[in-house]
Amino acid sequence: MKTDIHMTIDRIKCDGHGLCAELLPERIRLDDWGYPIIAPGPIPERLAPLAQRAVATCPVMALALALRREARTN
Repeated sequence: MKTDIHMTIDRIKCDGHGLCAELLPERIRLDDWGYPIIAPGPIPERLAPLAQRAVATCPVMALALALRREARTN
């Protein structure tokens, strides 16, 4: 099994501050109203520290990281 890191957002909590997109532009962009859109799929290992920082910096704690185990197909 492979464990991947995924980012989730609580759209009810999010106020559209945009800090997450500044810290992790490789995975997060802002829509026309300033709310984040997270790229689908797992967070690459090289971006994990930036993802953790984006989650920790969110002023309304709307972001979270989750570990997901996926079966490998060979």
